[in-house]
This record gives sequence, C-alpha cells and structure tokens, in this order.
Amino acid sequence: MTVEYAVPAAPRPTVEVAGSALVFPVRRIFCVARNYAAHAREMGMGSGRAPPFFFTKPADAVIASGRAVPYPSRTRNLHHEIELVVALGTGGREVGIDAALVLVFGYAVGNDLTRRDVQASAKEQGHPWDAAKGFDHAAPISPIVPVARAGHPAAGRIWLEVNGKLRQQGDLADMIWSVPEIIAELSTWFELAPGDLIFTGTPAGVGPLVPGDHVQGGVDGVGVLEHSMASR
Repeated sequence: MTVEYAVPAAPRPTVEVAGSALVFPVRRIFCVARNYAAHAREMGMGSGRAPPFFFTKPADAVIASGRAVPYPSRTRNLHHEIELVVALGTGGREVGIDAALVLVFGYAVGNDLTRRDVQASAKEQGHPWDAAKGFDHAAPISPIVPVARAGHPAAGRIWLEVNGKLRQQGDLADMIWSVPEIIAELSTWFELAPGDLIFTGTPAGVGPLVPGDHVQGGVDGVGVLEHSMASR
C-alpha cells in the first residue's frame, strides 16, 4: 500500500560512519545530565552518585563535524558541553548492566549546545527547559566509530578548545555513571531502539560561545569534532 503524506515528509537525520560510505539513521537523542562530579559542582549541584536523569533533543538537531553552526536565537549565553556519544545498533527495555554494551553500534564526539540563560530562567520559574537544549543545530557530532574499531572506551581524555584555548578537560573514567549503567537505567524509562544516540554528560569547564568562534574537541580513541559558530 502506497502512503500519501498530507505534507512533504522530512528527511531522516543521519550521522556519518567513520571509514565507511554508510550513514547512521538517527531515531532519538537522549542526554544525561550532570554525569561528571566537577561539572555538577560548577552548576551548583551536589556531586554525589544520585540516580541519573535524562533530557532529549530532537533527532534533527544533529549537525556534522566541520560545519558552521548558526548562533541560535533567544539567547545571549550559549554554552559548549563536550561529550562522548553512544550510538545504539540494537534496542530493548529493562536491559541489564551486563548486557548493555551489546546494544552499542559505536561511539562519537558531540557538543551538547545549551542556551544557558534560557535554562537558568526556566529553572528559577520551575518551567521545563526543553528550549534550552532542543533547538536547531544543538547537537554537533563527529562521525560514529564502530565498536570494532573503537572498542568500548571507559577511560581516556575528553577535551574541548575554543579558538585554540583549552576550555574543558577530563577523563571518561570520571563519569559518575558508566556507559553500561546509563544504558541500563535509560532502558527502564524508554524502550531503546536502533538509531538512538545517548550524550553521556560533560566534564567541568563549560562556557560561552560567540559568533566567529572555532570549536574543536575530542575523546581519545574515538575522534575529533570541530565546528565554527556563525552569525544568525
């Protein structure tokens, strides 16, 4: 049966697969909040091992490494947040920690761009802060490196520079919740599926970006992400 859409169907967002002509179809983007103790402290929160909580970005927020990211509207304080990204190749619900890594297709480097002023205002008023995280081009991402090449990185440097100056630096080993723990916990809230991306949190040092900035960041053993910030 041929499906006829009432309006033109949007194309499926995709991410390049490193070393391949393949692309990874993005289904959903989940993000883990405050998964590094030092970042939790700089945001004025406790740094203990509290249960992780999640927020989302739209799938079409992805933008490829090497592109110019338009500076978003309705903010005067856009922040960078460098992160390890997990790309799922299979799905499931109520996944056990010991089985969680079986779901992983590969890993990438992402920048969880955040309208920090919008987020702060929403928190003060007790409002949702979707608009602080889920705007257009809010998820710059490097090509995905399959597990066969990257393994499952649990330690290694994660860093970000703006205009050649180091802003963020940490180690994956500093994550409060590991990748298997994140996947297992997330699967109790949502049925995970192939094409899901998980941004796993950022180390300390988040800070502002302005038009004209050049951003470069990476995760050892995974890759490097770079993008510029363009005017609106």
